[in-house]
Amino acid sequence: MKDLLKQSFEKYNIVLNDIQLNQFELYYHYLVEENEKFNLTAITDKNEVVIKHFVDSVLPYAQLSRNSSVIDVGTGAGFPGVPLKILRPDIKLTLLDSLNKRIEFLKRLCEKLDLQNVTFVHSRAEDYVKEQREKFDFAVSRAVASVPTLSEYLLPYIKKGGKVLMYKGSKSDEELALGKNAIRTLGGKVDKVLNFNLAEVDSERNIVVIEKISLTPVKFPRGKNLPKIKPIE
Repeated sequence: MKDLLKQSFEKYNIVLNDIQLNQFELYYHYLVEENEKFNLTAITDKNEVVIKHFVDSVLPYAQLSRNSSVIDVGTGAGFPGVPLKILRPDIKLTLLDSLNKRIEFLKRLCEKLDLQNVTFVHSRAEDYVKEQREKFDFAVSRAVASVPTLSEYLLPYIKKGGKVLMYKGSKSDEELALGKNAIRTLGGKVDKVLNFNLAEVDSERNIVVIEKISLTPVKFPRGKNLPKIKPIE
């Protein structure tokens, strides 16, 4: 497993130290073990987990400034937040998910991995922001949602000057075209789109980086699931 991890990350110019190799190995085994009880991920093959979950999660690690505060919204089984924290132990990480069983799993996981400065929050994105509005340097999400929807959930958490990192597939250009007005309305602008090719699984990954240039109007995010049901047009 350690050889697989080492070789897989090195293909993307990422060198893991012994502590990180041990942490990723433990993460994999604990994820598969707990997945039998809690259905955390559909992907359990070790090669696929390493590429589709671990490597994929850390692709934009260099975008995070040192000692920054990062919130992972809709973190699920900890992706991308926990792999980013393993690679970048300097960041202060908050893991947010609406399902308590996932949060309890993440608490146990991070204790096993000896990860420090991690906060665990069982809440909906539109609720937790009421007490943490514009408090974070970065918000990240691999959640399956459109750019307009994710923008409404993520941008309110970010300080002016901070950034949102959305993990998207090959159709990010189409999504961005649909999300332009939402991003502008919520106080953001597209900074760049980072393109990666996960050759091992023949998958294109685009990281959409949105900079927060002005405060988000206080009426956002809307409640009652409106960001998903009726995204900003």
